[in-house]
Amino acid sequence: MTESMNRILVALDVPTAAAALSLADTLRGAVGGYKIGSQLFTAAGPGIVRTMVERGDKVFLDLKFHDIPNTVAGAIQSAASLGVWMVNVHASGGRPMMDAARKAADEAESSGGQRPIVIAVTVLTSIDAATLTSIGVGVTPLEHVVRLAELAKASGLDGVVASPQETAAIRQACGGDFVIVTPGIRGGSAATSKDDQQRTMSPSEAVKAGSSYLVIGRPITAAPDARAAATAIGASLN
Repeated sequence: MTESMNRILVALDVPTAAAALSLADTLRGAVGGYKIGSQLFTAAGPGIVRTMVERGDKVFLDLKFHDIPNTVAGAIQSAASLGVWMVNVHASGGRPMMDAARKAADEAESSGGQRPIVIAVTVLTSIDAATLTSIGVGVTPLEHVVRLAELAKASGLDGVVASPQETAAIRQACGGDFVIVTPGIRGGSAATSKDDQQRTMSPSEAVKAGSSYLVIGRPITAAPDARAAATAIGASLN
């Protein structure tokens, strides 16, 4: 698998474990890993994570934990016990919560387990400036994202989730080793449709801006030939 293919994480936003496993089987070897989010996890539970990990797949558990520090620490411990490769929390939970998440991940490794990459969600790609204003945030999405990214780095987290439009600014603020995972990727058959995303870019634009990994859903999963779509996107990143 090429380095560009490794950057692609396919969003398994499907209603059943059977559908998820079928997609994963179709795409294995053409993408770097798979994102399991709220829809699939709520329907299929931790069993789908275990099954995919046992098959050798990289799993990004995208449940966006946001709670009191002790609860989030417990959730990170549970995620680590499932063998996930990456897991996320909400940066807006604040530094004590993110500190607890980092410590829980470190403890998983010190206990002989696998330490997951822990990243923080900054501002959802469905949120625009007007929405931020409506919830009392008086700065632009870019300013708020960079502020939260810097807080995540100060908390010792490995990186953040942010729209590709903020990637370059995060890279400048947080350095070359900071992991930046970008949803809001649009290309292929979905190139003209943002769906519910507001802050988007094409795959090649996002990588040029400094993205480490691209979370791609409908441009691959809704394509007539999902594997061909994934392969084409991977080729566009070279």
